[in-house]
Formats: sequence, C-alpha cells, structure tokens
Amino acid sequence: MSVLDKLLHGVEVEWKTLGEVADYEQPTQYLVSSKNYDDKYKTPVLTAGKTFILGYTDEINGIYKASENPVIIFDDFTTANKWVDFDFKAKSSAMKMIISRNETKTLLKYIYYWINTLPSGLIEGDHKRQWISTYANLQIPIPPLPIQAEIVRILDTFTELTAELTARKKQYSYYREKLLSFEDGEVEWKTLGELFEFKNGINKEKKFFGTGDAIINYTDVFKNIKLFKENIKGKVEANKSDIERFNCKKGDVFFTRTSETQNEIGYASVLLSDIEICVFSGFLLRARPTTDLLLPEYCAYCFTSDKIRKKIISSSNMTTRVTTTGTILSKIQIPVPSLEEQERIVSILDKFDILTTSISEGLPKEIELRKKQYEYYRDLLLTFPKNNIES
Repeated sequence: MSVLDKLLHGVEVEWKTLGEVADYEQPTQYLVSSKNYDDKYKTPVLTAGKTFILGYTDEINGIYKASENPVIIFDDFTTANKWVDFDFKAKSSAMKMIISRNETKTLLKYIYYWINTLPSGLIEGDHKRQWISTYANLQIPIPPLPIQAEIVRILDTFTELTAELTARKKQYSYYREKLLSFEDGEVEWKTLGELFEFKNGINKEKKFFGTGDAIINYTDVFKNIKLFKENIKGKVEANKSDIERFNCKKGDVFFTRTSETQNEIGYASVLLSDIEICVFSGFLLRARPTTDLLLPEYCAYCFTSDKIRKKIISSSNMTTRVTTTGTILSKIQIPVPSLEEQERIVSILDKFDILTTSISEGLPKEIELRKKQYEYYRDLLLTFPKNNIES
C-alpha cells in the first residue's frame, strides 16, 4: 500500500474549489509607508517572492498579527507564495493574504502544501490577477481533518529538517565572523595598500578566446575562495606584453571589480596553482602580495566577512554599474594576526567552506537531497486520483 492509501483507509475525499475553502484579504491596511529599513527595527517587511524579507521597519501601526493567525501570502501576478506565522508589514498591494474559511474543516497549512504541488500555469506576458481568475476555481481534495493534520505533520517534519540544515549554515557564518573579529589592540590592522600591489585586468577589447593557456574570469572568482588550474576553463590569446602586464601567479588574490549589483563586488579568490600562461579579465582586480606577513588564503577569507564586505560596498562607485577600484580597496583595513594564527583560521575555515559550499560533500548537497525528499512526499501525500474516490 502507498503512504496515501495507508492514511486514507478507504475514507471519502471531497473535492471543492479553492475559493470555497479559502478566502483572501487585500493587504491595504498593512502596507509599509517608508522604505527606511534597518536591521535594528523589529517588524519585517515581506514580499511573497524569493527575497521574502525585504528589511525591517519601525512602523507600529497596521501590523498583520500572523503570530496569532498564520497566513499564506500570495503574489497575485507570479503566484509565488509563503507561509507566515510571525507578525509583519506588507510591501505590495499585489500581494493577497490567504486564510481558511473554516479551520475546523480545512487546515490552512494543508491548503498551503497543496498549492505548492501545482505546476506553474503562468503565460508569458499575462498580467491578470491570478487568485480570482485561476486559483480560486481550482479543485482541491479535502480529506477528513485528522488526515489533513497527519499530512501537515509529515510535511512539517521534512520542512523542519531542511530549516535545521539551513540554520546550521548560518551558524557556520557566525563562527566565521567570530574567527575574523579581533578586539582593539589584539592584532595589527593594515590597509590593503600596505599589503598588496593592485592591477586592473586585461581590457575587454583584447582577444579573450583563442589559443593560449587560461584567463581568470569574474565567475571563477565569484564562485571560489580558492582557484586551481582545473577551475580555470577560459582561453586567451595574448601577446608577450599583455602576458607580462597581466600575468597571474600562485599566491595572487583576485577581487570582483564591477557588477550590476552591490552584493557581487569585492569577493576574493586566491590562485593556488602555477599556470604557465595565465592572465585575468577586466572585471577583476589582481592584488599581488608585497609582504610575506600575510597568507593569501587568509586574505581571501577576510573578504567573506560581513563587516569587510559592508566596507567595500559602502565605498564603491555607482553609475550604470557598481564598481570598486584598486584605490578604493587599498584603503580597506584587515586584521593581520601572526602567521601561526592565520594558518589556524584558514584551517578551520577550510573545513567550514567544504561543509557550507561543497556540492559533493557539504550542506548544499544535504539540503538539496532533503528538498527533493520533501517534494516527493508532498506530491505523493497530496495527489488524490478522482477516479478512485467519490466527488
């Protein structure tokens, strides 16, 4: 017997339209007035999309009390949705708040899980309001309340497992910040200008792809703390003077220099392989160490620190793109403990990096497996064939 068969034990399942069992409320009275968000404020401002929490507001009126009455927030144009059980303000009037018409007959959490089994029916260029035009007319299976509760319990368990793994990833980020934080006077702080010589990458007008060995590109640095020969796939055709001016060698640290968004600049990656001919693109800055007091790997990890990244972002230039320069980076300070302490920190963060970023070994793989497992059981538990039950 399937999991569903064992749960149902032959009981009847009703089919109703979603509009019969769920109601909606417009978020008008809960909309945030100001975009003056700050993490020190208490109330989150929500969107139903991927970002979810846009920021935090100090507004105290018009707060939706989801801590008392949980709700599904539903983007009326994209159908993106989230389960919310904490108090919040809303960002957009396009968001509907979905509630159960009668919680003693149809659990809202059951409705939420069922909605997320639905394939996307969106048509490109279609800007109609999805809830009234489409979703409210869809038929949802309604098993008896105890079975709904059991389905919710099972799926909650899978959700909590994934949330626990994600929380563990955040915990690693917390320890990284602790390792890279030092009390005043505990270590010496130096500017990058005292530690490195900066160089802009090869101009985009040069021939990047052709014969030659390799070019380090933006994505190489953005995705990796450490670069090895096997990471670098691009080919470059460069003359002798280009190779001399833009050459890369083991120990060089590269920074993402320009991007369309602030969150992608100032990431660092260190080259740990000797490559015979290797240059770097104009989207990067090369920082070549001028001292033996600094481990390049330690420096690269410093730029994963939230504090240092905020310094880079706040000092960057913004025109059509966000840009940082060698002049800007040269003024950024980083802590420089002893080489022994740097080695200890790198050793710990190497382990964290495997746990939190490695596709084959770490948490991302575990989270992805749990997500697939959850989706499998969700679809299994919430698929009720009509030809086997009474309507």
